[in-house]
Amino acid sequence: MAGVCSASSSCHDQTGKGSRLLTIEAAQKEFAPACVYVNTASVGLPPRRTVEALDEAIEIWRTGRAEAAGYDELIDRARRRFAGLVGVTRDRVAIGNQVSTFTGLVAAALPDGARVLAADEDFTSVLFPFLTHADRGVRVQTVPLSRLVESIRPGVTLVAVSAVQSADGRLVPGGLDALATAAGEHRCLTYVDATQAVGWLPFDAGRFDFVSCAAYKWLLSPRGTAFGVVRPERLEMLRPLHAGWYAGDDPWASIYGPPLRLAKDARRLDISPAWLSWAGTVPALDLLAEVGIAAIHRHDLGLANALRERLGLPRGDSAVVTVVAEGGLEPLRVAGIKASIRAGAVRLSFHLHNTESDVDAVARALGR
Repeated sequence: MAGVCSASSSCHDQTGKGSRLLTIEAAQKEFAPACVYVNTASVGLPPRRTVEALDEAIEIWRTGRAEAAGYDELIDRARRRFAGLVGVTRDRVAIGNQVSTFTGLVAAALPDGARVLAADEDFTSVLFPFLTHADRGVRVQTVPLSRLVESIRPGVTLVAVSAVQSADGRLVPGGLDALATAAGEHRCLTYVDATQAVGWLPFDAGRFDFVSCAAYKWLLSPRGTAFGVVRPERLEMLRPLHAGWYAGDDPWASIYGPPLRLAKDARRLDISPAWLSWAGTVPALDLLAEVGIAAIHRHDLGLANALRERLGLPRGDSAVVTVVAEGGLEPLRVAGIKASIRAGAVRLSFHLHNTESDVDAVARALGR
């Protein structure tokens, strides 16, 4: 299918080491927003190759040429590509459709009376699945994000947090490495929602017991694709509650009847894929890998800090900028700028397609 690299293609991991296939400038030619788009934290823009792949997949479907088994190669390539972006092997990666399904698997695996530590401000897809287990005595203690790492102590069963906060783009104070270290010292499990991180922030999924990531934001993919990552030694903890034929050791030999015959690795947690969404996800992941996450991180953070400077804000470590602006989104809307409101502030997020002219447009619209 169009836009999908072959198994022999040169595929880079998140470090961006080695020769880069695409410059930032070359990659930007794949985007065509009709406005100044600083809203990736809500919905990522698809690159041209993703749109073309979707068009081709729809045409194949429309003309009766689609083969169900033909999509398997797409899923495998997406799994391998995502694994490379987050620094793990593909046998640790499960595919799904949203974050809360993975959170729910982790929540269901906790023993009765477990204690979960989380951030007050976090996205509810990280919190609600744990809170639904209150009848089993699972207790969720929330603290301000600024105190999360220091609150990891004996008695905490699991700490759950977003790598980057949805509302305002804040990273875990002290860093995710500090969180992983503190959790290890106290034998505390870790669950990280990396949705607002992977695609712009270098992220090592191997440091954590469980990771989830929806692909429709910084991974520039259609909504309906997501990934879960599990440490091999934690896999047996998770009951495959959503198991169907696609979680089988051989999916096409797992369509009918018992016995249970699940995959031996993280594929046992797979949810049957929404094929067309995955057709668009693979080329989007290819683009990010070809540019390299390290280069994207420098680019995105550079633009965010350029805006902070224009707005008189201190430099930060996030590609997301929040500001309380008079009139909310209206001055931006009038100027042809697409952003969002979260937690009472304007949220502006910079990604691969953005340029310095976008920074200037936002600053001028906000009167700076």
